[in-house]
Amino acid sequence: MPESIGFVGVGLMGHGMAKNLLVAGYPVTVIAHSNRAPVEDLMAQGATEAHSLEQLGADTSVIHICAPGSPEVEKIVDALAPSMSTGDVIVDCSTSDPDRTIVLAERLKARGIEMADAPLGGTPVQAEAGELSTMVGSTEELFKRIEPVIASWAASIVHIGSVGTGHKMKLLNNFLSLGYAALYAEALALSEKVGISVQQFDSVIRGSRMDCGFYQTFMGYAVEGNREAHKFTLKNAVKDLKYLESMADGVTLSNPIGNAVKNSFAEAYSSGGDGPENYVPHLVDFVRQRNGL
Repeated sequence: MPESIGFVGVGLMGHGMAKNLLVAGYPVTVIAHSNRAPVEDLMAQGATEAHSLEQLGADTSVIHICAPGSPEVEKIVDALAPSMSTGDVIVDCSTSDPDRTIVLAERLKARGIEMADAPLGGTPVQAEAGELSTMVGSTEELFKRIEPVIASWAASIVHIGSVGTGHKMKLLNNFLSLGYAALYAEALALSEKVGISVQQFDSVIRGSRMDCGFYQTFMGYAVEGNREAHKFTLKNAVKDLKYLESMADGVTLSNPIGNAVKNSFAEAYSSGGDGPENYVPHLVDFVRQRNGL
């Protein structure tokens, strides 16, 4: 008997993940939030709709959550948990605060509910293709149980360690990617200031040792003007970098580069980049504006 899957958050990433769970043969129950379109699409492919989180908790055994961060995840879990059964599982695919994840897992364990953190690497396009990567924090026993489920939407699965370690690794991953973004945006502004065009800059970097997948999606906006080349909001970038800062503070680590990257995004966010259509590659515009370009 396959696991019955619940899915909260069928947005940019969650829609593709839920679709691939259906393709793999799992019964999937979804719930609508602000946008019904992805729910309607998934129902057309065989998903069931729950009309409350309590119903979803009662009807499914492994519940995925894709939410903006820890406060939202905790609110969702508070609504789910009372109707869940002993042995049921929460899989938090959000980028959450690791310390809060550990506390939440302990609360759930006291109720007989298991928890894993499985934050995501990749883009919505990769989510639709079932080609995401994930870094999992859970017990060995739980990982063995949920790995086949996760394999329906992830091409790369790494079990990092106990609950919370997936979120720790995800923050490190995002520190690198958002650090690249801050470097690219500043380098492009300086390039323009000294008379080197974006196209000239790109012609040297693309295909060189400095090239990478993140560079290519980031530059999809700077070079091609594609505003949706990398759909990860400035708001979420600031949130993740604040979580990283908290993680560093928790172990008394000096992280001046992390702070500089956070400040670059925070300045963009506070000067008009707080909308849902302001994505990480648009940092280029805010750095240009700060420098009179």
